[in-house]
Amino acid sequence: FWFNEFNLSILIAASMILNMIVAGLFGILIPVTLKRFNIDPAIASSVFVTTITDVIGFLSFLGACQLVGMDTAEVRDPSLSSEYKGESQEDAVRVFSSYFDMIVMRDPKPGFCEYMAYYLDRSARSVPFINGGSGKDQHPTQALLDLYTMYRSFQDRGGVSGKRYAFVGDLLRGRAVRSVIFLLSQFDDVEMYFVAPDAFQVAPDLEQSLEQSRIKIIKSGNLKEVLPDVDCVYMTRIQDEYDMSGESGQINYDQFSLYPDDLKMMKPDSIILHPLPRRSEIHPEVDLDPRAMYWRQLRNGLYIRAALMLYVLS
Repeated sequence: FWFNEFNLSILIAASMILNMIVAGLFGILIPVTLKRFNIDPAIASSVFVTTITDVIGFLSFLGACQLVGMDTAEVRDPSLSSEYKGESQEDAVRVFSSYFDMIVMRDPKPGFCEYMAYYLDRSARSVPFINGGSGKDQHPTQALLDLYTMYRSFQDRGGVSGKRYAFVGDLLRGRAVRSVIFLLSQFDDVEMYFVAPDAFQVAPDLEQSLEQSRIKIIKSGNLKEVLPDVDCVYMTRIQDEYDMSGESGQINYDQFSLYPDDLKMMKPDSIILHPLPRRSEIHPEVDLDPRAMYWRQLRNGLYIRAALMLYVLS
Protein backbone atom coordinates (compact mmCIF):
# COMPACT_ATOMS: atom_id res chain seq x y z
CA PHE A 1 0.00 0.00 0.00
CA TRP A 2 1.59 3.24 -1.06
CA PHE A 3 0.89 6.75 -2.28
CA ASN A 4 2.40 8.57 -5.22
CA GLU A 5 1.49 12.25 -4.87
CA PHE A 6 -1.49 11.07 -2.80
CA ASN A 7 -2.77 8.78 -5.57
CA LEU A 8 -4.03 5.49 -4.17
CA SER A 9 -2.36 2.58 -5.93
CA ILE A 10 -3.52 -0.38 -3.85
CA LEU A 11 -6.74 -0.40 -1.83
CA ILE A 12 -6.66 -3.21 0.72
CA ALA A 13 -8.07 -2.15 4.08
CA ALA A 14 -10.46 0.50 5.32
CA SER A 15 -8.06 1.34 8.13
CA MET A 16 -5.56 2.52 5.48
CA ILE A 17 -7.90 5.08 3.93
CA LEU A 18 -7.07 8.61 5.02
CA ASN A 19 -9.38 11.61 5.01
CA MET A 20 -7.39 13.17 2.18
CA ILE A 21 -8.26 10.16 0.03
CA VAL A 22 -11.92 10.39 1.00
CA ALA A 23 -12.01 14.07 0.05
CA GLY A 24 -10.38 13.33 -3.29
CA LEU A 25 -12.81 10.56 -4.10
CA PHE A 26 -15.87 12.55 -3.11
CA GLY A 27 -14.67 15.40 -5.31
CA ILE A 28 -14.80 13.09 -8.33
CA LEU A 29 -18.31 11.85 -7.60
CA ILE A 30 -20.25 14.77 -9.10
CA PRO A 31 -18.97 14.21 -12.67
CA VAL A 32 -19.29 10.47 -12.07
CA THR A 33 -22.99 10.69 -11.23
CA LEU A 34 -23.55 13.01 -14.19
CA LYS A 35 -21.55 10.63 -16.43
CA ARG A 36 -19.35 13.47 -17.68
CA PHE A 37 -16.11 11.56 -18.12
CA ASN A 38 -14.47 8.71 -19.93
CA ILE A 39 -11.20 6.83 -19.60
CA ASP A 40 -8.90 6.92 -22.59
CA PRO A 41 -8.60 3.27 -23.72
CA ALA A 42 -4.92 3.89 -24.30
CA ILE A 43 -4.51 4.50 -20.54
CA ALA A 44 -6.56 1.57 -19.23
CA SER A 45 -8.22 -0.69 -21.73
CA SER A 46 -9.35 -3.43 -19.40
CA VAL A 47 -10.05 -4.50 -15.85
CA PHE A 48 -9.91 -8.01 -14.48
CA VAL A 49 -12.52 -8.93 -11.90
CA THR A 50 -11.87 -12.22 -10.13
CA THR A 51 -13.51 -14.49 -7.56
CA ILE A 52 -16.42 -12.16 -6.75
CA THR A 53 -19.21 -14.69 -6.56
CA ASP A 54 -22.10 -12.71 -5.10
CA VAL A 55 -24.33 -10.89 -7.56
CA ILE A 56 -24.44 -7.52 -5.75
CA GLY A 57 -20.68 -7.10 -5.46
CA PHE A 58 -19.90 -8.42 -8.91
CA LEU A 59 -22.47 -6.28 -10.72
CA SER A 60 -21.46 -3.18 -8.79
CA PHE A 61 -17.82 -3.47 -9.84
CA LEU A 62 -18.78 -4.48 -13.37
CA GLY A 63 -21.19 -1.56 -13.68
CA ALA A 64 -18.52 0.82 -12.37
CA CYS A 65 -16.10 -0.38 -15.04
CA GLN A 66 -18.70 0.12 -17.73
CA LEU A 67 -19.61 3.53 -16.35
CA VAL A 68 -16.07 4.80 -16.88
CA GLY A 69 -15.63 3.08 -20.26
CA MET A 70 -13.27 0.28 -19.25
CA ASP A 71 -13.29 -3.13 -20.87
CA THR A 72 -13.64 -6.05 -18.48
CA ALA A 73 -12.84 -9.73 -18.16
CA GLU A 74 -13.81 -12.04 -15.35
CA VAL A 75 -12.99 -15.29 -13.61
CA ARG A 76 -15.73 -15.97 -11.05
CA ASP A 77 -14.81 -19.61 -10.48
CA PRO A 78 -11.05 -20.18 -10.01
CA SER A 79 -11.55 -23.90 -10.60
CA LEU A 80 -12.05 -23.04 -14.27
CA SER A 81 -8.65 -21.35 -14.48
CA SER A 82 -5.24 -23.00 -14.57
CA GLU A 83 -5.46 -23.49 -10.82
CA TYR A 84 -7.13 -26.83 -11.41
CA LYS A 85 -3.90 -27.85 -13.17
CA GLY A 86 -1.97 -27.04 -10.04
CA GLU A 87 -1.10 -23.40 -10.73
CA SER A 88 -0.48 -21.41 -7.56
CA GLN A 89 -2.63 -18.39 -6.77
CA GLU A 90 0.50 -16.24 -6.85
CA ASP A 91 1.19 -17.31 -10.44
CA ALA A 92 -2.46 -16.78 -11.36
CA VAL A 93 -2.29 -13.17 -10.19
CA ARG A 94 0.93 -12.65 -12.16
CA VAL A 95 -0.91 -13.94 -15.23
CA PHE A 96 -3.81 -11.56 -14.64
CA SER A 97 -1.49 -8.58 -14.19
CA SER A 98 0.23 -9.42 -17.47
CA TYR A 99 -3.04 -9.13 -19.38
CA PHE A 100 -4.96 -6.41 -17.55
CA ASP A 101 -4.47 -2.94 -16.10
CA MET A 102 -6.27 -3.43 -12.79
CA ILE A 103 -7.27 -6.34 -10.58
CA VAL A 104 -10.34 -6.42 -8.36
CA MET A 105 -10.28 -9.49 -6.13
CA ARG A 106 -12.45 -11.11 -3.49
CA ASP A 107 -11.35 -14.14 -1.53
CA PRO A 108 -12.87 -15.94 1.47
CA LYS A 109 -9.56 -16.08 3.35
CA PRO A 110 -8.88 -13.11 5.66
CA GLY A 111 -5.74 -11.23 4.69
CA PHE A 112 -5.31 -13.02 1.38
CA CYS A 113 -6.00 -9.97 -0.80
CA GLU A 114 -3.50 -7.98 1.24
CA TYR A 115 -0.88 -10.67 0.78
CA MET A 116 -1.49 -10.86 -2.97
CA ALA A 117 -1.33 -7.08 -3.33
CA TYR A 118 2.05 -6.90 -1.60
CA TYR A 119 3.24 -9.89 -3.62
CA LEU A 120 2.22 -8.23 -6.88
CA ASP A 121 3.72 -4.89 -5.85
CA ARG A 122 7.14 -6.55 -5.66
CA SER A 123 6.82 -8.01 -9.16
CA ALA A 124 8.02 -6.53 -12.44
CA ARG A 125 4.48 -5.46 -13.38
CA SER A 126 2.56 -3.99 -10.47
CA VAL A 127 -0.94 -2.94 -11.46
CA PRO A 128 -3.59 -1.32 -9.21
CA PHE A 129 -5.15 -3.92 -6.93
CA ILE A 130 -8.52 -3.42 -5.21
CA ASN A 131 -9.81 -5.63 -2.42
CA GLY A 132 -13.39 -6.53 -3.30
CA GLY A 133 -13.91 -8.25 0.06
CA SER A 134 -11.62 -10.40 2.17
CA GLY A 135 -13.19 -13.04 4.41
CA LYS A 136 -14.52 -11.64 7.70
CA ASP A 137 -11.75 -9.08 7.67
CA GLN A 138 -12.04 -6.19 5.21
CA HIS A 139 -14.36 -4.64 2.64
CA PRO A 140 -12.87 -1.19 1.97
CA THR A 141 -15.01 -0.17 -1.02
CA GLN A 142 -18.16 -0.96 0.98
CA ALA A 143 -16.81 1.28 3.73
CA LEU A 144 -16.31 4.08 1.22
CA LEU A 145 -19.84 3.84 -0.18
CA ASP A 146 -21.26 3.68 3.35
CA LEU A 147 -19.33 6.78 4.32
CA TYR A 148 -20.40 8.60 1.15
CA THR A 149 -24.05 7.85 1.94
CA MET A 150 -23.55 9.24 5.45
CA TYR A 151 -21.76 12.26 4.00
CA ARG A 152 -24.60 13.05 1.59
CA SER A 153 -27.26 12.44 4.22
CA PHE A 154 -25.62 14.73 6.79
CA GLN A 155 -24.11 17.38 4.51
CA ASP A 156 -26.72 19.96 5.62
CA ARG A 157 -26.46 18.93 9.28
CA GLY A 158 -22.81 19.53 10.03
CA GLY A 159 -21.38 16.49 8.27
CA VAL A 160 -20.35 13.06 9.46
CA SER A 161 -18.54 14.32 12.57
CA GLY A 162 -20.41 14.80 15.81
CA LYS A 163 -23.02 12.13 15.13
CA ARG A 164 -24.12 8.99 16.94
CA TYR A 165 -24.03 5.74 15.00
CA ALA A 166 -25.67 2.45 15.98
CA PHE A 167 -24.33 -0.75 14.42
CA VAL A 168 -26.77 -3.62 14.81
CA GLY A 169 -26.55 -7.38 14.34
CA ASP A 170 -23.59 -9.64 13.68
CA LEU A 171 -20.73 -7.25 14.42
CA LEU A 172 -18.13 -9.94 14.97
CA ARG A 173 -18.14 -11.59 11.55
CA GLY A 174 -19.33 -8.89 9.17
CA ARG A 175 -16.50 -7.41 7.09
CA ALA A 176 -18.68 -4.52 5.89
CA VAL A 177 -19.53 -3.22 9.35
CA ARG A 178 -15.98 -3.78 10.55
CA SER A 179 -14.58 -1.74 7.67
CA VAL A 180 -16.93 1.23 7.99
CA ILE A 181 -16.26 1.39 11.74
CA PHE A 182 -12.53 1.67 11.04
CA LEU A 183 -13.14 4.43 8.51
CA LEU A 184 -15.66 6.33 10.63
CA SER A 185 -13.25 6.37 13.59
CA GLN A 186 -11.14 8.98 11.76
CA PHE A 187 -13.86 11.61 12.23
CA ASP A 188 -14.20 13.90 15.22
CA ASP A 189 -16.67 13.52 18.07
CA VAL A 190 -18.44 10.40 16.81
CA GLU A 191 -20.13 8.01 19.20
CA MET A 192 -20.72 4.37 18.34
CA TYR A 193 -23.38 2.08 19.75
CA PHE A 194 -22.79 -1.64 19.24
CA VAL A 195 -26.12 -3.47 19.46
CA ALA A 196 -25.53 -7.20 19.14
CA PRO A 197 -25.88 -10.58 20.84
CA ASP A 198 -23.04 -11.21 23.27
CA ALA A 199 -21.69 -13.96 21.03
CA PHE A 200 -21.47 -11.61 18.03
CA GLN A 201 -20.32 -8.38 19.64
CA VAL A 202 -17.55 -6.32 18.09
CA ALA A 203 -14.13 -8.01 17.94
CA PRO A 204 -11.58 -7.18 20.66
CA ASP A 205 -8.99 -5.82 18.20
CA LEU A 206 -11.51 -3.39 16.74
CA GLU A 207 -12.64 -2.28 20.20
CA GLN A 208 -9.02 -1.71 21.18
CA SER A 209 -8.41 0.36 18.05
CA LEU A 210 -11.42 2.55 18.85
CA GLU A 211 -10.26 3.04 22.42
CA GLN A 212 -6.85 4.15 21.15
CA SER A 213 -8.63 6.64 18.89
CA ARG A 214 -10.64 7.82 21.92
CA ILE A 215 -13.94 6.95 20.29
CA LYS A 216 -16.82 6.71 22.74
CA ILE A 217 -18.46 3.30 22.46
CA ILE A 218 -21.58 1.89 24.11
CA LYS A 219 -22.46 -1.79 23.98
CA SER A 220 -26.08 -2.85 24.17
CA GLY A 221 -28.36 -5.79 23.63
CA ASN A 222 -31.50 -3.68 23.28
CA LEU A 223 -32.10 -1.92 19.96
CA LYS A 224 -35.25 -0.14 21.11
CA GLU A 225 -33.38 1.62 23.90
CA VAL A 226 -30.79 2.93 21.46
CA LEU A 227 -33.03 4.09 18.58
CA PRO A 228 -34.11 7.46 20.07
CA ASP A 229 -30.51 8.56 20.65
CA VAL A 230 -28.76 7.88 17.34
CA ASP A 231 -28.46 9.65 13.99
CA CYS A 232 -27.69 6.55 11.94
CA VAL A 233 -28.84 2.95 12.34
CA TYR A 234 -26.60 0.54 10.44
CA MET A 235 -28.32 -2.85 10.23
CA THR A 236 -26.58 -6.10 9.30
CA ARG A 237 -27.66 -9.67 8.65
CA ILE A 238 -26.40 -12.63 10.63
CA GLN A 239 -23.30 -14.09 8.99
CA ASP A 240 -24.19 -17.75 9.42
CA GLU A 241 -21.94 -18.81 6.53
CA TYR A 242 -19.13 -18.57 9.10
CA ASP A 243 -20.82 -20.85 11.64
CA MET A 244 -18.66 -23.60 13.05
CA SER A 245 -21.39 -25.55 14.86
CA GLY A 246 -24.71 -23.85 14.14
CA GLU A 247 -24.21 -21.07 16.67
CA SER A 248 -26.33 -18.58 14.68
CA GLY A 249 -29.39 -20.74 15.20
CA GLN A 250 -29.15 -20.18 18.95
CA ILE A 251 -29.78 -16.43 18.61
CA ASN A 252 -33.20 -14.78 18.69
CA TYR A 253 -32.56 -12.24 15.94
CA ASP A 254 -35.96 -10.55 16.27
CA GLN A 255 -34.63 -8.26 18.98
CA PHE A 256 -31.93 -7.09 16.56
CA SER A 257 -34.38 -6.39 13.72
CA LEU A 258 -36.14 -3.21 12.64
CA TYR A 259 -39.91 -3.12 12.26
CA PRO A 260 -42.34 -0.37 11.15
CA ASP A 261 -43.39 0.38 14.74
CA ASP A 262 -39.76 1.00 15.67
CA LEU A 263 -39.58 3.95 13.29
CA LYS A 264 -41.69 6.03 15.70
CA MET A 265 -38.81 5.94 18.19
CA MET A 266 -36.22 7.28 15.78
CA LYS A 267 -35.19 10.87 15.17
CA PRO A 268 -37.06 12.40 12.22
CA ASP A 269 -33.80 13.24 10.44
CA SER A 270 -31.94 10.01 11.20
CA ILE A 271 -31.02 7.47 8.51
CA ILE A 272 -31.12 3.68 8.14
CA LEU A 273 -28.34 1.85 6.31
CA HIS A 274 -27.68 -1.78 5.41
CA PRO A 275 -24.80 -3.23 3.33
CA LEU A 276 -27.19 -5.77 1.75
CA PRO A 277 -28.27 -8.42 1.10
CA ARG A 278 -30.81 -8.44 3.89
CA ARG A 279 -32.93 -11.18 5.33
CA SER A 280 -35.61 -10.41 7.91
CA GLU A 281 -33.65 -7.87 9.98
CA ILE A 282 -35.41 -4.98 8.19
CA HIS A 283 -39.13 -5.38 7.54
CA PRO A 284 -40.00 -4.57 3.88
CA GLU A 285 -42.45 -1.87 4.99
CA VAL A 286 -39.52 0.09 6.39
CA ASP A 287 -38.43 0.67 2.77
CA LEU A 288 -41.25 3.20 2.42
CA ASP A 289 -39.84 5.46 5.14
CA PRO A 290 -37.75 8.39 3.77
CA ARG A 291 -35.07 7.61 6.35
CA ALA A 292 -34.39 4.24 4.68
CA MET A 293 -31.24 4.96 2.66
CA TYR A 294 -30.02 1.46 1.86
CA TRP A 295 -31.22 1.41 -1.75
CA ARG A 296 -29.55 4.77 -2.34
CA GLN A 297 -26.55 3.34 -0.50
CA LEU A 298 -26.48 0.46 -3.00
CA ARG A 299 -26.56 2.89 -5.93
CA ASN A 300 -23.77 4.91 -4.36
CA GLY A 301 -21.62 1.78 -4.51
CA LEU A 302 -21.64 2.00 -8.29
CA TYR A 303 -20.57 5.63 -8.20
CA ILE A 304 -17.90 5.31 -5.50
CA ARG A 305 -16.26 2.36 -7.25
CA ALA A 306 -16.26 4.24 -10.55
CA ALA A 307 -14.73 7.25 -8.81
CA LEU A 308 -12.14 5.01 -7.17
CA MET A 309 -11.06 3.64 -10.55
CA LEU A 310 -10.72 7.15 -11.96
CA TYR A 311 -8.79 8.23 -8.87
CA VAL A 312 -6.44 5.27 -8.96
CA LEU A 313 -5.70 5.83 -12.65
CA SER A 314 -5.27 9.60 -12.14
